[in-house]
Amino acid sequence: MQKPAYSVKKGRQKVDSYSHPQPYVYPPYAYVAYSYPQYPYQPYRSPIIRRNSDKIGRYEIVFHWNRLDWNFPDSRMKQEFEERQYWKKAMPAGIKVDQQGNFYVSVPRWAQGIPSTMNRIVIKNGKPLLEAFPNWEWNQAGNPKALQSVLGYEIDEHNRMWLLDQGKIAYAPSQEGSQKLVIWDLTTNKWIDSIPIPNEIASYRTSFLNDLVVDNKHGFVYITDSGNGEGWTGRVAGGIIVYNMKTKTFRRVLDRHYSTQDFPDFVFEIDYKPIFKDRPLKLGADGIALSADRSTLYYCPVTGRNLYAIDTVLLRNFHTPLKKINKAVQSIGSKGTTTDGMHADNKGNVFYTMLEGKGIGIYTSKRNQFSRFVSDDRMLWVDGVAFDQKGSIIFNSNRLHQMFGNEEEINWDYPYNLIVWKSFVGKDVKSYLYA
Repeated sequence: MQKPAYSVKKGRQKVDSYSHPQPYVYPPYAYVAYSYPQYPYQPYRSPIIRRNSDKIGRYEIVFHWNRLDWNFPDSRMKQEFEERQYWKKAMPAGIKVDQQGNFYVSVPRWAQGIPSTMNRIVIKNGKPLLEAFPNWEWNQAGNPKALQSVLGYEIDEHNRMWLLDQGKIAYAPSQEGSQKLVIWDLTTNKWIDSIPIPNEIASYRTSFLNDLVVDNKHGFVYITDSGNGEGWTGRVAGGIIVYNMKTKTFRRVLDRHYSTQDFPDFVFEIDYKPIFKDRPLKLGADGIALSADRSTLYYCPVTGRNLYAIDTVLLRNFHTPLKKINKAVQSIGSKGTTTDGMHADNKGNVFYTMLEGKGIGIYTSKRNQFSRFVSDDRMLWVDGVAFDQKGSIIFNSNRLHQMFGNEEEINWDYPYNLIVWKSFVGKDVKSYLYA
């Protein structure tokens, strides 16, 4: 039986670093990207820089696993999880931290047997384990009122968690009421609201509710629907969904627009290996970011390299004709890499994951420039990126392309299959939510 390996940072350790070559022009506060030695090294500990700790671009490992494991409430659940090897499809997706310093991770139920889809990372006997959040009842599979499959979520400036429930388990059609927005107060640990997302807004069959951004100043939430609810390589019906907090109504825009679809006949590689081999991956609108002034919504598909943008004034008015919205889309240009997650800061920049580039990039809107910020060979499929509001970004690498495509490439004994990273970006740099 495969045993999990874990690590959580302990103590402080001085690590020498060196500069990457700099083929790109960096934003004002991103001058240097640093790298650490690669596997194998024995032993290897998560480095924390003691000297020059405020250097921008320094990064460290916060947690790492060979595979995920849970703090199960009973031995029966754990036994089934181990014997049926459900852990082989247990993939950490979004990583975020709240105002109290708690780390959260979503584990979407794209396969059967995922114990809980929303989790808090807890330390037990020095090991980082997942624990159902807010509790096990709220993660009951098959109960449409509970959380079924969470991929994207946000923690806003009021310390409220906005959970986007895909509603689907193992790509089966969503049950009535299972697709929803759930709002949870992390300060009081109390449920606030659940808002179902109906079939006419996000098809129970084809939708793949991916990620969201929150605009409390104007009272709106923007959601990407990747539109690949029939599978990784099937047809795509992408779009953007807008939620009005005041009226509690949704509107779908840019439905199957070229900017929310997969780029035709697009294929890409990571480490010179085709993604999904002979079955090209097809994913529509995925990454999403909201500018600090809340005026621009950025988004991008996974299967394509372009970044797109649209004025949110058009989206906030539910009477804006759909044709006018379609014509208002701006193509910002190619990021030079495929991207999964994105997150804007409070300075006018957008941080995006680099799948082909294995790391994090930055789009500087004032200069209209794309830059590489940090990269590491172990950053295989960097999924999500967020801020800790203390000057660092938090992001994770999860080998999605291998776990759901080329599983034979995974060595389950390797202790760095799944990694949570942290990188310093600037003392006063925070999420767009705090602008």
